[in-house]
Amino acid sequence: MRIGELAAQTGTTKDTIRFYEKIGLVAGRRLSNGYRDFPPETVTWLHYVRTAQTLGFSLAEISRHGEELRDAPDSAEALSALLAEKIQVIDVRMAELAALRADLAERVGTGCPFRAAARPAGKRGPGN
Repeated sequence: MRIGELAAQTGTTKDTIRFYEKIGLVAGRRLSNGYRDFPPETVTWLHYVRTAQTLGFSLAEISRHGEELRDAPDSAEALSALLAEKIQVIDVRMAELAALRADLAERVGTGCPFRAAARPAGKRGPGN
């Protein structure tokens, strides 16, 4: 299938497909006339890529895990494991963001929010 047809069937642009090809996310062969020719399963793969991006996976993650999923004896189970891993990453990031938020909230209204928090009396820094 040529790039224009692939773009139409997947709702992506030709430029996006060319980019995906450049980074190795999709592979097509060149016909004698120079046109790109993609196998039909590329449609399914590009639908997966778009869904995975919507779920927060980066193109690097999608590329890294794509081969694993294709080679897995049970792709549904392998995909569920990837989703569980992504949830753990999100949970860690949410905890980091909550700590950052608390730090920011502590500094609001302190006069100079970028100055380090005041030290208790008698606990001066080195050289003071």
